[in-house]
Amino acid sequence: MDNLRLVTMDTVESSVASLVSEARCIQPVWAARSPEERAEVLLRLRRIVADRADSIAWVVQSDTGKIKAEALFEVGIACDYLRYLAHTAPRFLRPRKAKTGWVSHRRASVRYEPYGVVAAITPWNFPFAISMSSVNTAIATGNAVVLKPSEHAPATGRLVGELLAEATGLPDLVGVATGDGRVGAALVEAGIDKIAFTGSTATGKRIMAAAAESLTPLVLELGGKDAMIVCGDADVARAARGAVWGAMYGCGQVCMSIERAYVAAEVYEEFVQAVVAEASRLKFGDEPNAHMGPLIGAFQREKVERQLEEALSSGARVLLGGRAIDGSGHGFEPTVVVDVDHDMAIMREETFGPVLPIMPVQDDEQAIRLANQSEYGLDASVWSRDSERARRIAGRLDVGTVVINDHLINYLMADLPFGGTGGSGFGRMHGEEGLRELSRPKAIVEDRIVLGREPYWFDTTGSGEETASSLLDFRHGSALRQKMAGGWRLLRDALR
Repeated sequence: MDNLRLVTMDTVESSVASLVSEARCIQPVWAARSPEERAEVLLRLRRIVADRADSIAWVVQSDTGKIKAEALFEVGIACDYLRYLAHTAPRFLRPRKAKTGWVSHRRASVRYEPYGVVAAITPWNFPFAISMSSVNTAIATGNAVVLKPSEHAPATGRLVGELLAEATGLPDLVGVATGDGRVGAALVEAGIDKIAFTGSTATGKRIMAAAAESLTPLVLELGGKDAMIVCGDADVARAARGAVWGAMYGCGQVCMSIERAYVAAEVYEEFVQAVVAEASRLKFGDEPNAHMGPLIGAFQREKVERQLEEALSSGARVLLGGRAIDGSGHGFEPTVVVDVDHDMAIMREETFGPVLPIMPVQDDEQAIRLANQSEYGLDASVWSRDSERARRIAGRLDVGTVVINDHLINYLMADLPFGGTGGSGFGRMHGEEGLRELSRPKAIVEDRIVLGREPYWFDTTGSGEETASSLLDFRHGSALRQKMAGGWRLLRDALR
């Protein structure tokens, strides 16, 4: 749309500041609409997005090189989440009554209010789905937004802004600031009210340090090094198929990708053979039968190659793949690696590529210990025919989400909170927890009964000791007579 406000690298700071200022001006107008009215807008946006799925997918493909199936998946995720927000936000945002304890002559409630202007800083790996999630959670709760998409997916970011302008009729409600890290830095320092960042752990730390200067609150969804635990009683053939999908989907460029597998020794060889056979069938690049597209760029391919070279020099073996695909731009072969250990970066650092290192373990205890031996704590999966065993293991993993006998699918469930621990960040998006992240609770206390003098005000003796003693007797006395005496003294003092 012609009136959509964008920021580019020219005059970054002043342009970003102008965008934030205009969002701040329009935000009260948007916040004045009821949650139900805002929900209607979200449903209108959902209809627009669903009707234009193919054209949206084309923009995502042009930015990222994704295959069409992956791009359409992003559109579907966005539509599902819009429907969830429209149905959930009005109920969640209703004021709730709060208990008043012993101050029973007062009435208390909690209201959920917007922060104001939210900065949504989003990545390139799911540029449409994640941008739509961050932006629409913010506007559902009454905020305005400045979206800073990845410099590797600027057209998708602009498209999100255009769609929101069309659906809301308020082009300044969601501004779009395109460019590299300098734009993001300017946005963090532009006086916004909350930051929702999805991206690498290193960048998240820099944003957090900058936000500390102004005490700007933030939610960080950062990197992952997701572990897969395969128990000795697992359905090995099914687990192998799930492992290849969980590790290779999106060319492995998913924060929730399976990046390390710990497999019970008694099924290790069978599992490895099944994984190699399954991964060997994957096709690259040619539509419509391709399973994988390319890596986002040379920098990502070099990172994958660097980790593999270091692992091989330390004794690892590549059973499948391990090379860039000639003539494919930044394609990389599905890769299976064995003879790995935790001294290797490939088992400790985020890879973000189509690589699955597999390590045998002697028992569940060793698997849990190794899975938790990571700075990251985003997702994990446990594979077992014994549901109780799988739940026990899941309960001991230091991550935000555990999926049993599958992987990645939790992001498709809009009502589940999404986020991690440790180096994977803090705070949650999606679910009611995501709505809480982008709304600010305000407590209200008001009269129920007006007394001449509150029992906790200064009394005639000045110390308040008698009132405190009466209150303790009334609330916490061990005998009924003690409680009644304390209550009588409180009532007497209140009626003076």
